[in-house]
Amino acid sequence: MLRRLLASTAAVIFLVTAGWVTTGNDSPAPRAASRHAGHAGHAYTFSKAQQAAIVAQAAAPLRGSEFRADCFSSHRRGDDPIVFPGQAGRSHIHEFYGNRTANAASTLQSLAAGTTNCTPKTDLSSYWTPTLYQNGAPVTPERVTVYYQGITDHTRAVAHPRGLRYVVGNALATSPDQNPAARWSCVGRPEAGRDFINCPPGTKLENYLDFPTCWDGKNLDSANHRDHMAYAAGQSCPASHPVVVPRLELLITWPVNGGGLTLAGTRNGANVTNAPGYTFHGDFFNAWDDGELKRRVAGCVNAGYICGTDGNPIQQ
Repeated sequence: MLRRLLASTAAVIFLVTAGWVTTGNDSPAPRAASRHAGHAGHAYTFSKAQQAAIVAQAAAPLRGSEFRADCFSSHRRGDDPIVFPGQAGRSHIHEFYGNRTANAASTLQSLAAGTTNCTPKTDLSSYWTPTLYQNGAPVTPERVTVYYQGITDHTRAVAHPRGLRYVVGNALATSPDQNPAARWSCVGRPEAGRDFINCPPGTKLENYLDFPTCWDGKNLDSANHRDHMAYAAGQSCPASHPVVVPRLELLITWPVNGGGLTLAGTRNGANVTNAPGYTFHGDFFNAWDDGELKRRVAGCVNAGYICGTDGNPIQQ
C-alpha cells in the first residue's frame, strides 16, 4: 500500500513540476507556458493564491492511515513461543524477525529486555514465519516490512495491548483455498496466488500475510491462539470481538526467483522442510513500547495519515 501511494505521490509531484495539475474533474490543466512552448492558445496562468494552494497541498502529509516497521531476519530455529512455549526444538523451523532474543521461552518481560533489528527500535515485538527453502537450502529474507494499517473503522482503532499474541494462516492447509490470509507474488509484477509463483529472472519472490483487525478486548491469547481475534466484515467488527486494532500486514521479500520452493512445516505430524506454499502462516508477539505504539495509532491510523518508521506523517 505504501509503495503504491508513494508512486502516486511521485506522479503528482511530476505533474506539478512539469506544468500540470489535476483539476476537480481529474483532467490535467496546463499552467503558464514558457515563451518557447508551442500551442500558446492552451496556456493557463495560475493566480498567486492558486499557486500558494498548490504548494501547500504538495507539502501536506499523505492521507492513508498507516505506519510501519522495517525489519530483517534475526535468527532461525525450531521454536514457537506461542504454540509450543517452553518447548525448545518442538516446532518446525521458523524465521524470526525483529527481536533478537525470541525463542521458545520468550515472555513479554524477556522480549522487553531484548534488542531488535527493526526500525524503529521501540518495536521490540517478535514476528515469525516458516523458513523458505529453494532446492532444499534455507533462504534468508531480504527484508520484512510490517505495516500497521487502519483498514477497519480506523478512527476507532486502538493500540494492540502489550503481550497480545496470535497466529494467522493455515499451517495444515491441504489446498490453496484453505489459506486466504497469505498470497505470493513477484516484486513489480501483478500476478498473485495462494501457492508459490515461479518468478521470472530479474524479479524476487514476495509474500503478503494479513492479520485480523478485531480483538475480544479481554484475552491476550486463547487455546488455539486465534479465537481472541477475528476478521472484520467490511468496516464492522463482530459483537464478540468489538475492539478495533490496526491490521498487521507482513510484506516479506526473498532474493530468489524460479522454482524448487518449499516451506518448513508440519505434515502428518512430522516436522518437514517440503511443505507447499499454501501452508504459509505467521505469528505476532507484541512487545512495542506502549507509549510509542499508542502515539503512532493516534497520529497515523486514527488521524488517517501514512507515516514512516519514525511514526510521523510522510511529507510529499
